[in-house]
Amino acid sequence: MTAPQPLIAGNWKMNGTSASIEEARAIAAGVGQCRGRVAICPPSILIHRMAQALGAGQVLIGGQDAHWDDAGAFTGDVSAEMLADAGAQLVILGHSERREGYRETDEIVARKVQAALRAGLEPIVCVGETLEQRKAGQALEVVTGQVRGSLPRELEGRAFSVAYEPVWAIGTGLTPTTPEIEEVHRAIRATLVEIFGPAGVGAPVLYGGSVKPNNAAEILQADEVGGALVGGASLKASDFLAIVQAL
Repeated sequence: MTAPQPLIAGNWKMNGTSASIEEARAIAAGVGQCRGRVAICPPSILIHRMAQALGAGQVLIGGQDAHWDDAGAFTGDVSAEMLADAGAQLVILGHSERREGYRETDEIVARKVQAALRAGLEPIVCVGETLEQRKAGQALEVVTGQVRGSLPRELEGRAFSVAYEPVWAIGTGLTPTTPEIEEVHRAIRATLVEIFGPAGVGAPVLYGGSVKPNNAAEILQADEVGGALVGGASLKASDFLAIVQAL
């Protein structure tokens, strides 16, 4: 099987206004001959304007979440179909901030993945353990359980990625050691193969959690790390491009 093509995706979270389009343009202008794919996931209100500003270039546009239904009486929510209509090509689903803050279960995440596929979006499905779970020796059990519960069989033969984000490393400046990252990524890969057979080899497994220019190269060179889901460092073009160039 062909090795998965690396993906570096920037999750802007609840940051960005119209002025931030210029930062996105700077990212697009600086990507150059990156050996992988690059994506920016801005707030939903910026997706259409960003897609128009960047055009059909090397930088993909993604959403940060999507409802599991295509339409309905869900005040404040955004459907996968709406994201695609606005110009998105990917969508982040199951981020720990959604799982914890909004009580999203694996079942809910799986339904959202199905909605993304119906809309033609490529899902980035997030998994990760808390510090308490890691200290209790449960990291692999928790993460592989999330993979099994959050990835529906409809993904077989479709483009998707899994992002391992240890909850305790997100926004804290802390990162697992390289052997710890590799251990979890190998377990995720084995679980993908268990679920999807040979097709499970082709999905990149991204690492997320305080990825910065000064640690990106070491993380991206680790075994079974197929890219990164970048938070705060993706808001500034110079920082994000430094991570992209570390591929």
